[in-house]
Amino acid sequence: MSRFFSGKFDALKPYTPGEQPRDMRYVKLNTNESPFPPSQKAIEAAAREAERLQLYSDPTCAALTEKLAEVCGVGRDEVIFTNGSDELLYFAFLAYCDEARGAAFPNITYGFYPVYAQVTRVPYTEIPLRPDFTVNVEDYLGVGKTIFLANPNAPTGIALKPAEIARIAAANSDSVVVVDEAYVDFGAESCLPLVREYDNLLVAQTFSKSRSMAGARLGFGVGNSELIRDLNTLKYSTNPYNINRMTMAAGLGALSDEAYTRKNALTIRENRAFATAELEKRGFAVLPSLANFIFARHPAVGGEELYRKLKERGVLVRHFTKPEISEYNRITIGTREQMQVLLDKVDEILEEARR
Repeated sequence: MSRFFSGKFDALKPYTPGEQPRDMRYVKLNTNESPFPPSQKAIEAAAREAERLQLYSDPTCAALTEKLAEVCGVGRDEVIFTNGSDELLYFAFLAYCDEARGAAFPNITYGFYPVYAQVTRVPYTEIPLRPDFTVNVEDYLGVGKTIFLANPNAPTGIALKPAEIARIAAANSDSVVVVDEAYVDFGAESCLPLVREYDNLLVAQTFSKSRSMAGARLGFGVGNSELIRDLNTLKYSTNPYNINRMTMAAGLGALSDEAYTRKNALTIRENRAFATAELEKRGFAVLPSLANFIFARHPAVGGEELYRKLKERGVLVRHFTKPEISEYNRITIGTREQMQVLLDKVDEILEEARR
């Protein structure tokens, strides 16, 4: 760090993104990207908009907001678009947490939550998962803090039901409950229908996963119109043009092709079931995921060793060093062909371990 860097960040541990190596060609199963291209409608809309990049984008995202409100069955004043759902989460930490009202989230979850808490200098509580890696709803009743729940959770893929989220929202009526639904389209149930019932519920979603737009950086939040006003106050105080013209157009194209999104999500679910069954045949323990990834371990090969040996063979998965999960690897679900490559390389490693 330079001698000018503020001392308030001395203890900050930044988020570590998944590897994006360029030393060789990999089967890339480490960052939960879609193996499918965006909708052709999204691609064509973005290309047309590229001809107008000399003009600022619409800070209100009017056309995109109207279309999303129609798709989600909510009002336009109940929607905000952000530069990826990460920006929405950051705004939520800024808006609803301070020294008096800290944050609470699971001890094993999306790695950005503790980073945002540190950046915003908010005290936070990490609530342990059960031994089976599920969230214990009872632990979140009446905690008196702003709650952040990835649902399905990452990196486990395990999801709560909307009724369980509703219990948490009802028991924390004076605090905001943020439900991060980045992976919801792969088999979990969304809490979007609950936002009218609970004025303290904010749902975050993204175009990065099921809509194949990770590189476009487009996320959104849905909640009570007063919550959305809060978040817009921060947006217009930091970067009113947070969504560029091409991304906005691509998002509108994607929303006009929901059948394509559903088809790809169904294929991912089928490939997840295939990969899970095949890994279990090989002795892996695989958590019951409703996301576009699985979390797995093998008794004969340690988590870090398996990650390293797969990488040597051209397959990238995600390994975490946190002691509670260090024996596991998170494996993004790709095409059937990509999953077969993974299985073939796993067979080689397991055969090597048996010698």
